[in-house]
Amino acid sequence: MTTSRAHRLLSRLVRIAPEEVRATLLGFAWFACLLSGYYLLRPLRDALGLAGGVEELRWLFSATFVTMLLLVPAFGWLVSRLPPRRFVPWVYRFFALTLLAFSAWMALDVQSAWLGRTFFVWVSVFNLFIVSIFWSVLDDCFSNEQGRRLFGFIAAGGTLGTVLGPLLAAAAASVFGTMALALLAALLLELALRCFRGIYPVHDGSASAPAPARALGGQVWAGLSLIARSPYLLGICAYLLAHTAASTFLYFEQGRIVSAALADTAARTRYFALVDFCVSALTLALQMLVTGLLMRKFGLALCLALLPLVTLAAFGALAWAPTLAVLAGVQILRRALDYAIARPAREVLFTVISREEKYKAKNAIETLVYRGGDALSGWLSAALSALGMGLTGIALLAIPLSAAWCALCVWLARRQETLPSPHPTPPNFRRKNETHR
Repeated sequence: MTTSRAHRLLSRLVRIAPEEVRATLLGFAWFACLLSGYYLLRPLRDALGLAGGVEELRWLFSATFVTMLLLVPAFGWLVSRLPPRRFVPWVYRFFALTLLAFSAWMALDVQSAWLGRTFFVWVSVFNLFIVSIFWSVLDDCFSNEQGRRLFGFIAAGGTLGTVLGPLLAAAAASVFGTMALALLAALLLELALRCFRGIYPVHDGSASAPAPARALGGQVWAGLSLIARSPYLLGICAYLLAHTAASTFLYFEQGRIVSAALADTAARTRYFALVDFCVSALTLALQMLVTGLLMRKFGLALCLALLPLVTLAAFGALAWAPTLAVLAGVQILRRALDYAIARPAREVLFTVISREEKYKAKNAIETLVYRGGDALSGWLSAALSALGMGLTGIALLAIPLSAAWCALCVWLARRQETLPSPHPTPPNFRRKNETHR
């Protein structure tokens, strides 16, 4: 398809310039590959995570956080010494190799309790790292104005992946067994890497090369120090902690309701896969028809604040009727609005920070802070349960917290508009007759 024809087709869905078409489509395909791979693994991860009982989940969340503590400095070391065009393949292929190892383990002993625990933790780590890197590159290559127009459409590629992933999982598991899921996810990760190479600019790597070709330098733990010195980044951390706390409380409640209603792993896997499919269908419709329009007409504040408002409604609905049907409804609506509207809006917040902050601070926020919030929220949920506070009490507690969360959304949106946008790294628009490196 020629660029002009692709531009005509895309311009019906999103405001896009002809020179933005190639990078936008590659970003769409990249995210589709990433989330197809993750959603191949997600239903199996959630089913195996419940094998040890709901009470084991907080230990798994804590183990995920500890794993993040070990990996973040290793990632910081790579980012400090290698430019993105070199460290992104290192990270992606490292995760691909681990997925191949899991595939072999499943072939040998799929019923192992330690396989289930390790797989749950590693898939949780894998998802956050690969998606965080994806958005860091996009925030580096697209300007603030471009992000407001195009990130909703690019995010729709990920949603397409969430539809294809469960379908691939069902087909592959039926024919080859569960070991094939990790194998296919590793293959999709390699395809995603091809899309990255098409987007990110090629340079000769010399000392005189532009900034994108050089390593970022700095310290291994620079991401945390950058966060500590920036009220804006601390505000994003607070937003994400509120998000993870709400998500974790709902995830634990989901575990209790699903465990009580569905007896075996196969039934639970089918339930999770059905919910994932419905979330993906609703998300895709919102991203194609609503996200870009909503962001242009009403701005970041409303797009960010939708998540706390819907979260409050979700807690109220479950407190009123904690059934499998209500759980499915609130999870589908909340997750769809998060993926379709809140997530692209949150990514626009990062377009106005420096390159070092985009790769180091952003990664620390979306891995260490995110999983730290998960772990802390898991233990807080256990403590509130021990004190006898049920969903009704948590729903009442969520009212003032949601109000504070909405106020934070307004502050972040206003602050984002006052920060100067750095010049983005231009995407790689190589012609067909140029040499591919």
